[in-house]
Amino acid sequence: MNCPFCGAEDEVLGNELAYAKFDAYPVSPGHLLIIPRRHAADWFDLDSAEQQAILNLVSEAKLLLDEKYSPDGYNIGINCGEAAGQTIFHVHVHLIPRYAGDVEHPRGGVRGVIPAKRNYP
Repeated sequence: MNCPFCGAEDEVLGNELAYAKFDAYPVSPGHLLIIPRRHAADWFDLDSAEQQAILNLVSEAKLLLDEKYSPDGYNIGINCGEAAGQTIFHVHVHLIPRYAGDVEHPRGGVRGVIPAKRNYP
């Protein structure tokens, strides 16, 4: 198995069960991935300790990004399964800093994964 996330290369933050690194293809400045050290396909394959370790790093990473990039908001996302857009089958959480004006109409946020459902009453 040749998994790009098995091995904590370019680790920015970490704990015993997970680590964070900058995304190789960022959608915005500061885009981080939070990755479990154990290979698991998606969020639902993790045990509760691994999930908690990842959530702890999400909070720690937010503080780092606040200091370094001063974003105006964040999207947090996990793709689980090919139908949801997952392309690397080692679970990873995207922490995406958002900046005022980075898209014309940000309303709907993560609902934008299905463009026709982005806007709602």
